[in-house]
Amino acid sequence: MEKPGPEKTAARPVLFAGGDALDDAIVVALGSNDCGVWRDCREALEAALARFRAEGIDVLARSSWWRSAAWPDPKDPPFLNGVVIVRTEHDPRELMAALGRIEAAFGRQRIAANAPRTLDLDLIAYGRTTGNLDGLILPHPRAAHRLFVMGPLAEIAPGWQHPDGETAQALAGSASVGKDAAPLR
Repeated sequence: MEKPGPEKTAARPVLFAGGDALDDAIVVALGSNDCGVWRDCREALEAALARFRAEGIDVLARSSWWRSAAWPDPKDPPFLNGVVIVRTEHDPRELMAALGRIEAAFGRQRIAANAPRTLDLDLIAYGRTTGNLDGLILPHPRAAHRLFVMGPLAEIAPGWQHPDGETAQALAGSASVGKDAAPLR
């Protein structure tokens, strides 16, 4: 498979400066535990971020990369995860389709649930949109319990609020899945 490119984006966390705009924040989580044709998972994730713009998705803020054991099977290769806050003209369903196109370009195959993957892109939140949109559940129904999502989100937008009222910072502190997740230094 040929590597999608270009592969250059900022490598350090960028705090979201949106202030009150956190209510409108569109949050996307990225993950990889199979580097495919890339040197490592970090390179694959950086290349994925570089593809966002071509799909009409502008990255406003990004976390550092976080490493954690694979879940639910820690015998699988460890994951590298991160979170971005984006701006787009896409509605939630269109955004999911765009994320799916990026995953496909990176060789994502959905063979088995929770199997190792070159790229996993999840729409965590689309502003204050809640509910089931023809199979797309917002906010992401399991994100609030995952340190490998809430930790990176708290890094760039600690005051982001889940519809249940908890902030990203508080949810990161109480996460029950991926408790070993930690930022790469």
